[in-house]
Amino acid sequence: QPALQYLDKEFWPVALDAIQSKRNASYKATVRHKDGRSIPVEIDGLPMPHGEGSQDFRLVVIRDITAHQQAQAQVRFLAEHDALTRLPNRWYLSEQLEQLIARARLENLAVAVLSLDLKHFSAINDSLGHQAGDQVLCEVAQRLCSCVRGTDLVARAGSDEFIVVLAGGTTRAETELITRQMVALLEMPCQMPTQQLVIAPAIGIAIFPEDGESVETLLRNAGAARYLAKDNGHEAFQFYTPALESRASRMLNQEQLLRQSIALGGFELHYQPQVRTDDGALAGFEALVRWRHPERGLVSPEEFVALAEARGLITAIDRWVLRQACREACAWYARGMPRVPVSVNMSAQEFRHADLASDVAAVLKETGLPAQLLHIELTESTLMHSDAQVQRTLHALQQQGVQLAIDDFGTGYSSLAYLKRHPIHQLKIDRSFIAELPGNDDDAAIVTAIVQMAKSLRLRTVAEGVETAAQMALLRTLGCEMAQGYHIAPPMAAEQAFQWQKDYCHPQQAQ
Repeated sequence: QPALQYLDKEFWPVALDAIQSKRNASYKATVRHKDGRSIPVEIDGLPMPHGEGSQDFRLVVIRDITAHQQAQAQVRFLAEHDALTRLPNRWYLSEQLEQLIARARLENLAVAVLSLDLKHFSAINDSLGHQAGDQVLCEVAQRLCSCVRGTDLVARAGSDEFIVVLAGGTTRAETELITRQMVALLEMPCQMPTQQLVIAPAIGIAIFPEDGESVETLLRNAGAARYLAKDNGHEAFQFYTPALESRASRMLNQEQLLRQSIALGGFELHYQPQVRTDDGALAGFEALVRWRHPERGLVSPEEFVALAEARGLITAIDRWVLRQACREACAWYARGMPRVPVSVNMSAQEFRHADLASDVAAVLKETGLPAQLLHIELTESTLMHSDAQVQRTLHALQQQGVQLAIDDFGTGYSSLAYLKRHPIHQLKIDRSFIAELPGNDDDAAIVTAIVQMAKSLRLRTVAEGVETAAQMALLRTLGCEMAQGYHIAPPMAAEQAFQWQKDYCHPQQAQ
């Protein structure tokens, strides 16, 4: 029987043309399996030599190319989609969005572009591991897909960034409604193997054509709005407006400068001494980080720590501060200065990292600083919102011999419960209670209460922001053990702090 009968009829003209031409021919077609399905094949037809008087015939070779086509489709899919979430990637999204914009332009329709990422996603990776982070990303992808219509697009643009395109003439009001539903769904707890996580999205929205007429402009403006939504504690989403662009651009520029400084070591430590109130003896130093801003010079942490925390950069800064403070303290000891503790501040995010205690141990071993000479300062909110991981980290640090202090005590919750539950060694009384001493009786009563409570719990106390001799005298009378502030000395660069110690300490103390 002729091979032609096995081909699907749509390919008969091609096959007949090849046969009638009496030449070599190669083409693709489909053949019908006996169960009714079509099988993709590649066909080579070759005219065969024959003797005089013999009937012409052809040799036809048919190869099943199903596996080859599947492999090609897989390669194409991988090129256009994210391997983890199976969503379209940024390149494929841009291609599809270009087509949607062209159609919307012809039909005079609106297209909404939502740029979304997750607040504090890096803390999930750092504390629970990348496998947990991947699980969260897949859950977010599924929830986003369940929020949109069949004509809409959901893509993963990179790391924890997703793009949602609402096509088909979605109005601004409809976009807001869909976005609110999206936020509500995303904020539902995500069940992990060991705990529940609450996902906090930040979404920026740009609408074609008023917020941009090209793919690049829409994505950039949605991203700018997202930056502002990330810093907004009230709403999880932000519509783009031209007035936002300059502010978002400034924030993006600051973030880029901060990233460059982290990569290039653009920070330095200043040290403020702490002394005993009874005899004035040097009791320790607090290390305070300064950013060498390329345009503004030295910048205090109040101006960049919040940005670093929001952008997932605080870990790199905290680890640098820890290592540098330990290294410089050991250098002072080697030059004959008193072996007093050095204190470093750590972000609340750090205590949720499973590897913080091991990182501290590694730095102590690397620099040679004894653990008892390292004090780590944390905030009250860190303890109030602590989970099992935070408690494990604090106890691991205590077991190493590292001392823990609560910074700015009295401005937060000041709860006896968490002081009992966690291994705290020291309370630092916030400067707001010191500033109006000795003339403010209420502040004096608060300081007295903190000191007495600390003594009952066998905790040391340090008063921050001491600026006058009268304040120092009252703190001594109230029983506060240590003080720091401009009355003693301002924060100083490392070499200046070394010289201050030489001048301040008695010779026998410096041995």
